[in-house]
Amino acid sequence: MRVWAIPLVALAALISVSLCLGAANLDGEGWLLTVSRIPRTMAALLAGAGLALAGVVVQQVVQNRLVEPSLTGAPEASMLGLLAVTLIAPGMAVAGKMLIAAACALLGMTGFLALARRIPREDPMLLPIVGIVYGGILGAVCVWFAWAKDLVQYLGAWRLGEFSGVMMGRYEWLWAIAALAGLLYLVADRITILGLGETQARSLGLDYGQTRALGLVVVSVITALVLVTVGAFPFVGLVAPNLVARWRGDNLRANLPLVAVGGAALLLAADVIGRAIRYPFEIPAATVIAVFGAGVFLWLLHAAPGARHG
Repeated sequence: MRVWAIPLVALAALISVSLCLGAANLDGEGWLLTVSRIPRTMAALLAGAGLALAGVVVQQVVQNRLVEPSLTGAPEASMLGLLAVTLIAPGMAVAGKMLIAAACALLGMTGFLALARRIPREDPMLLPIVGIVYGGILGAVCVWFAWAKDLVQYLGAWRLGEFSGVMMGRYEWLWAIAALAGLLYLVADRITILGLGETQARSLGLDYGQTRALGLVVVSVITALVLVTVGAFPFVGLVAPNLVARWRGDNLRANLPLVAVGGAALLLAADVIGRAIRYPFEIPAATVIAVFGAGVFLWLLHAAPGARHG
């Protein structure tokens, strides 16, 4: 129980600050909580938890703790799909856009995995570098396509994640992340074995292809849900799983709830800081988390190995 004390107290404090922080005064304006601030807070919590869990799955699939969904080309591939939908069928329902974005994210990750098979595993830094280059190429294609079709404004909204536009009725799809988190908890042991590599996983009786496909589908759906609703956020799937693993070891089933709470707190904290630095103006949460995440990433590269118990 003491393990949960600090994370839950920190999360409760962040939620309280998020609900109270804003340009408008809450005195006699209770509707503001229901319509704007509670949806905004819940969107940040759900998106952060989902991206953190997606990061765990990707790291187990590629057996590299320095990789996360934003380094697999998944967000950029989703944006390409969304640009195509905006051009061909702009009136498509949100559910249809999310399905297409998820399918494109899955294709993007498949391309990354094809590259990953050809990368030597001796140096763990090679794979993240390849992911950065791969995502940069897909991102350049997105920019070219958006520029050619006069859709740059849409691309900007997806690439820079923030929560200022979240209101009641505009974030509810993110609740699907809660169901996906439950699914990941049920198959946590299989995901753990997945991280041992294909040969060992098959020797232990795991259906490696099926389990990997399930994990990648979950990651692609989470990526699409977050991207379509609030935009892309870097480093959440890298920072939260690594910090929890260094604190609590490698027991994935025990760590998954903590990873989800850590990701939720991390993204909500980024949103709160972005709203407070230049109050009453806002800095996008994606910008704040990018600065913090880059620092943590550099620390992970040079820090001593963490705990391996559990």
